[in-house]
Order: sequence, then structure tokens, then C-alpha cells
Amino acid sequence: MNESKKRTVLELVFFIVDWSKIKVISSIFDQVHVRFHFVAKGQGTASSEILDMLGVGSAEKAVILCLEQDMFVPALLKEVGKKLGLHMPGTGIGFSVPLSGINAPILNVFKESIEKSAVSLGTSLANEGEKKMNSNNPQCDLIIAILNQGYSDEFMAAARGAGAGGGTVINARGLMHKGPVKFFGISVQDEKEIVLILSTREKMKPIMETVSKSFGISSKAEGIVFSLPADNITGIDLRS
Repeated sequence: MNESKKRTVLELVFFIVDWSKIKVISSIFDQVHVRFHFVAKGQGTASSEILDMLGVGSAEKAVILCLEQDMFVPALLKEVGKKLGLHMPGTGIGFSVPLSGINAPILNVFKESIEKSAVSLGTSLANEGEKKMNSNNPQCDLIIAILNQGYSDEFMAAARGAGAGGGTVINARGLMHKGPVKFFGISVQDEKEIVLILSTREKMKPIMETVSKSFGISSKAEGIVFSLPADNITGIDLRS
């Protein structure tokens, strides 16, 4: 086996589901030995016309993040999807984002337990799930916008006009400074909203260009907008 095949590659896996489903996902994580996971409270932003399609409506949402080896991510998403019924409209979504780096002690935890993961999730299942998910999904991106509090509704209206289906908002607080400070001559507020939008690669650029014009760093929203590649999409068909 060559060195490239021996590398342990990790992905950050997202699940966005109703808040009431946290215990179900935590139970699945325990069963398959997911080592790290984190939960944030979010709010869905999808319009009523597309709630059934997206599964990220106006109800209170749990944004759950965990780390997993890339070869086992499809199997993990398949297991959670099966238990939560993510194939049904309105139940939630899952996807993964590849990592470009991570601190060595965390990486070593995964390297030392590859065999255990193989038993828990099943290597054949992982390979089968990976082929299926990659063949059924277009190239996609996760658009992330960090805005001053109170602008997410207007932001999402502009994003929808440019082709976005819906998104999820997480309330956040900047911790790098105390009180408003100047950043390139702009006063930066502490209270923030983080907006997450899944998009096809085709729609990503027009969405980002549109929202950046009205909600960029020089606007009142003082938005920072960027995107990351998203893989293994489940619970939503972005081609619709």
C-alpha cells in the first residue's frame, strides 16, 4: 500500500435537524464510536413554499458537527439518515466538509483506531455508500456568512433571489475583542449571526456575488462571506 492510501483524511460532518433529535443522533454516535461532536442551536430560514423540500424550516434546529475519517463518512450519514428518516421531506439534512489540516494529537486518535472504526461502520458499507452518494449529488458548496445581528432575514431574501433554497442561522458572539473596534475603518459589533446555506457549485457564485453587494464588509451588516466544498449530501436534492 502506498503512502497516499495510508493517510488518515478527516472530514467535518454537519447534521441540521430538529432540536428534539439530538438524543437520537448522540445515541448513534455512541454506537459507531464517533469521537468528537459539538452541538449549536440554530434557526431555520426556509420559506413556507420549500419547507418540505429542504427540511430546514422555521423551527428550532440543532446544528451538530463531528469529525470522521473520509472513508467512513458515507456510512455514518447513511446510518443517521436511516434512523432519522432523512429521505422524508422536512426531517433534516447532513453533509460533510473536507479538512485541510488538524492538530496532530487529534489526528493520532483516529490513526490509532482505524480497525475499530472499520468494525463499527463496516468498510464495505462505507465504500458502497461513498459510490452511491458521489454519483447522486452534483458538486456542492457550503456558503457561510458572518453578519451583524438582525440582518439574516434580509440576507436570506437576497440569497433566495439569487437561487438559494434556504439556510440555517446560528447566533454567535465575537470573542477577539471587548466592545466595538475598528476593522479597516469599520466598527465591528460583538453580536453576530452565522448563516449556513447549501448550494450547487453552479449557483454558489451568483448567490455570493448578490449577497456581497448588499451585505459585504462595507455595509451595515458588515458581512464576511465565504464558501467551502460540501460532499456526501443527504436529506436534500439541490438539483431541484
